[in-house]
Amino acid sequence: MAIDPVCGMEVDEKTAKCRSEYKGKVYYFCAPGCKKMFDKEPEKYLKK
Repeated sequence: MAIDPVCGMEVDEKTAKCRSEYKGKVYYFCAPGCKKMFDKEPEKYLKK
């Protein structure tokens, strides 16, 4: 299980419909809204 960097929810990498790659690492999201927020400001969410 991966952790959505925006909301902190657990996400199954195998079934996640939303994902983004940033600096060579893949991040998984629970919903399109979280992905959109991350894509806009990835550093904001990785500093948490």
